[in-house]
Parts: sequence; C-alpha cells; structure tokens
Amino acid sequence: MSGNLKHKQIGIVFSTLLVILVSFIGGYLEISNYFLFPVLGVLTFCIAFISIYGFRASMVSFSGLLALVLSFSNTSETLEVYQYALWIGAGGLWYLIISTLWFYLNPKAYTEETLNEIFILTADFLDTRKKLIGEHPDRIKLQTQLIDLKIELTDLHDTFREILISYRKSSGKSNYQGKRLLIFIELVELLETAVANPVNYETMDVLFEIHPKFKIDFQKLLSEFSQQIRSFENCINYSKKIPSNKVLFDAIKSLELDISKLKNETKPEEYEQYLMLQNFLDYQKKQFEKLKKIKWLLGNPELTTDELVPADDLKRFVNTQDYNPKLILRSFSFRNTIFKHSLRLAITVMLGYGIGLYFDLQNPYWIILTIIIIMRPSYGLTKTRSKDRVIGTLIGAVIASALVIFVNNTYVYGALGVLSLTIAFSMVQKNYKASSTFVTLSVIFIYAILEPNIVKVIQFRVIDTVIGAILSFMAMRLLFPAWSFMEIGNSIKDGLKANTAFFNSLSKYFQEKGKVPLSLKVNRKEAFLQMSNLSSAFQRMAQEPKSKQNHIDSIYELVEINHSFLTALASLSSYIQNHKTTEATEEFKILSKKIEDNLYTVCSQLSTINFESKKINPNPLDFKSESDRVKLSIDNLTDDTILNTKNVHTHMEAHLIWEQMYWLFSLSEKMLKLTLRFKID
Repeated sequence: MSGNLKHKQIGIVFSTLLVILVSFIGGYLEISNYFLFPVLGVLTFCIAFISIYGFRASMVSFSGLLALVLSFSNTSETLEVYQYALWIGAGGLWYLIISTLWFYLNPKAYTEETLNEIFILTADFLDTRKKLIGEHPDRIKLQTQLIDLKIELTDLHDTFREILISYRKSSGKSNYQGKRLLIFIELVELLETAVANPVNYETMDVLFEIHPKFKIDFQKLLSEFSQQIRSFENCINYSKKIPSNKVLFDAIKSLELDISKLKNETKPEEYEQYLMLQNFLDYQKKQFEKLKKIKWLLGNPELTTDELVPADDLKRFVNTQDYNPKLILRSFSFRNTIFKHSLRLAITVMLGYGIGLYFDLQNPYWIILTIIIIMRPSYGLTKTRSKDRVIGTLIGAVIASALVIFVNNTYVYGALGVLSLTIAFSMVQKNYKASSTFVTLSVIFIYAILEPNIVKVIQFRVIDTVIGAILSFMAMRLLFPAWSFMEIGNSIKDGLKANTAFFNSLSKYFQEKGKVPLSLKVNRKEAFLQMSNLSSAFQRMAQEPKSKQNHIDSIYELVEINHSFLTALASLSSYIQNHKTTEATEEFKILSKKIEDNLYTVCSQLSTINFESKKINPNPLDFKSESDRVKLSIDNLTDDTILNTKNVHTHMEAHLIWEQMYWLFSLSEKMLKLTLRFKID
C-alpha cells in the first residue's frame, strides 16, 4: 500500500503478529472435526472483523485469513506447529526489514510514483473535458468518464496528501517535499478549475456552428494542456525536458484577439455569447498560470520560508482513521456492513471446508482460499471476482496442462512458478482475471514439482475454485445480504452536507472578501472526497440485481444533481478566488439564504426517508417552485448591470456569478422536490 512509512511498518508488525498467532492455532485445528468447525468459524469472523478499521486494516485482516487457510497446507513431518508459525513470522519481519531499507535507499519513490499517477490522470481528465466540446459528443457517457476519473484522482490526492504531510511531520521542513507539496496544491486547484463548468454546452454548440474556428482553437488549447501535463512525468528530475510555454501562450493570445474581434461585431442580443466565450477563455488563462507555477517548481527553485505551507494548516487536510477499541462494540450490529460480511464469510468458510471433507477432495483448503479471495462486502464486486476467478482458473489450467504435457523438468516448473506468481501480484489491482490465470499457473507448476500426477492436481484445482466461487456468490445473495439501497441515503446525505459546508464557506467569503480562508479549502477538499464516495456507493448499487435497485432512477437523479451542484460550486469558487469581485448585493444574500434553507430541508428529509419502501409520490403537492421568479429577477439584475456600466469585467462577473447562483438554486429545488417524493403520509 502507498502511504507513510510509519503506518506501513505498524501494519506489517500487526500482520506478522496476527499470522504467527493464526498459524499456531490453525496448526492444531485438524485434531478433531467437532472442534475444528466452530473454531474455524470464530477465527474467520474475528479476523475479518478487523476490517472495520479501514483499508489498511483490511489488508492486515486478509493476511490473517490467508495464514489461516495456509495452516491447513502444513503437512511437514520435520517442523513442529510452533516452528512453522515462527518461520511464517520470520518472513513477516524479513519483509519489514526489506521494505524499510528500500524506503531509506529510495525515500522519494512513493512520492514520485504517486505524483506521476496524478499527472497522468489529470491529463486524462482534461482530454475527456476537451471531448465535451467536440463534434456532437455523447455527453452522458463523457460525464460518467469524468466522474470515474474524479474518483480515482480524489483517492490519489488523499494518498499523496498523507505521504507528504506525514513525511514533514517525521523529518521537518524539506525543500524537496515543500516543492512537491506546492505542485500538489496547484494540481488540486487545476482539478477544481477543470471540474468547473462556466459554460452552457448547448448554447456553446450553437455558437460553434456559427464560429467553428473557436471550437477548433479551444480544442487545440485543451489538448496542449493535457499533453504538457502528461509530459511532466518525465520532467520530475530533468528540468531541461520541461516543455516551453510558447505554444500555450500563442494559442491563448490568438483566442484573445479573435474573441475581442467578435465583441466588436456582436449585436446587443448576442452579447451573452461573447461573455460566455470570454469567461471560458478566462478559465483557461487561470489553468495556464497554474501550469506555469508547476513548471517553475519542477525547475528545482530554492523556496523561501514564506512559500512553505505551515504544518498546522496541513494537518486539517488529512483524514485520520479512528482506531478506538469502542468502534468494535459500535459496529457489532446487523446494521453494519463489515459485521454482516464477517458473519457471512465465517459461515461460508465452514460450509466450504465441510463440502471438501465430505467429498474427500484432494485439497479442501483450496475451496476456502477461493472464498476468502473472492468474497467482498459488496455484491457487485463479489459477483465480478467470482466470474473472473473461474475464467482465470480455467484459462490457467488449460495453459498449464499444455505446458506440463510438453515439458517435464522440475527446474523449469520452479522458474515458471516464481515468474507466474510475480506477474500475478503485479496485475491483481489492474486485471483480476489475468491475475487469477497466473496464480493458477503458479500453483500448478509448484505442485508439479511435488506431485507426479499433475493432471489430477489441475482437475481438483478447477473443481475447488468453481465450488468456492459458487458458494461465495450464493452467500452474497442469501446470507445477511447488504444491498446498497439500504445505505445509499447516508452516502447522499454525507455528500450533501459536504456540499452545503462548501457553499456556506464560499458565500461567506464572497460577502466578506479578504484572504481565502483555510476552512474554504478544507470544505472544498471534503466535498470532492464525499462526491467520490457517493459515486462509488451508487456504482455498487448499479451492479446489484434489478430487484434490489429500489428507486434507482430517483437516486441516480439525486446523485447527478449533487455532482452538478459541486460543479457549479467549483466554477463559482474558481472565479471568486481568482478575480477581484464587487460587493455582495442584498439580492445575493437573499438568494444564498434560499439555497441554504433548501439544502438544510433536503438534509432533514433524507434523515426520514426509508429507501427500502417501494412507495413513492411522483408529484408532491407541498412543493412550490420559485425557479421562474428567481430566473426573471436574475435576468433583470444582469441586464441592469450591463446597461449601467461599460466595464467588461463587471459584465463577466454578473453573467457568471448570477448564472451559477441560479443554477445552484434550481438544483437545490430539484433535490427538494425529489426528496419530497419519498414523503408518504
């Protein structure tokens, strides 16, 4: 796992202690079948339940479960059980030494690798953004791609934030880490600006049909942005490879001249189109400034103390895991997903091992090995892994059978076994099906060294895998199912609360002006993180059986509106922070209060909604829309602003801020109407 060294070391130590204990207990489980099954079930439940403490804890838990399964394979006549357990522990300590030594030999490895991934994903995000202004694009599909990329980027941002901040806490201020942190800050700002949507694409389509040159020029500009960010991967330690600013500078200058020319030719009724193009270009200029700052930092400048971010400020951006022992008691409930998963896994493991013993299969522990690898808390992931595991095992069995027939050399088997396992580990996160294929190859080649009748080994390997996959899939359907629609309400509410906090911070800053408060940046980070969690929760729901997707259309609409709300907030935030704005009017304060009231009402409604109910009210009578009246009021305000001043900057501000404020208000109304549908008297 990526992350800071201290957390990695603690995780490995806990894993090592756990596998020693589990290997010791597991070594004596075959004494009596009457004793074996209850102990196997209790051990599986307790080890799996460790996952309540987060992702790193789930990796520790997996180590313990793997040790439990492998303890069944210990048939050595020369090693006592305690010796076997201690040798397993020695392997854990050896890995601890190796990983620690590797960190000190190359302390920048985690930082550089994660930063490179962020560069590539950010470039992918900009490339997808560019396609939105393409030739009749499928915007729904592209928006889905953007959401997926945003989820990945948000997770990477969290990892990178933890790496940098924990490094500073342990080693103090560093010019290298300081520069990486400032690059990261620019990348976060760059993502916010990219997420921001300062234009109406339908209106822009019409404009581009009349002036196609603008579409081509903007696409070239966005393409150059993504290419340059992608090239930063090779510039981290080679400042001479940093691309020149000239291409971007010339492209922006050309667009400036063309838009200025369009302004002079624009009729009064088309003035809004000019403002839209000018705002869009303005956003690209801000991206250019961020890009120039990143290039300057990659050029290895010496930083002053003032340029480094205070450590106390940084701590507010890190999400710390709660390791309070009381969490175990709080999670001991059928309302908790991990509790249900642990219980489900324990029962399935006992059942799988019982089937293996009853039918006298060669290696019954292969069944429970398949179960612990496949079974996950969510139905969708378990279903996908079951299918991929079976397909991967069959492919691996066919390939291994062909090789074993033509090759009869134990040294070749050993080499292929090690190579296959290495490839399997390297692919497990990216392509589980391929990883399963190479795991099967590795297991078969290693057994081919020990077992002359390798065809029999292959046969049992396939049978055990299929049994384990079927049991895992059936258990997810029948044993304490944790369908996502039962929990999606909490995810929507958390996302909405984060958006509300971001909106309140932004509204307050616009009204008070001054220096951008740290709370605004923290709330922005939390909003992006919660939107990422909400998207993941909905994706899990969409992978479940149709019969379990209660109100999926309405829920999808709520998720989409929350994302649109964050997009509008990002647009507003980027503009307000990067421009000198006029004083907040009384109308702005009134509209802000209306949006805030709507959001709080929606939050309150979400707390009372039972998504398990099939009932829904498609047309709530107690909903009174104000959108049309607010839109008319805003149109009058912007028209008055344009008539009363010739200042283009003021026109742009009125156009963008009020357009986004109206969008935010209409989105808050849509959310309110949607939640009222679930209010059944």
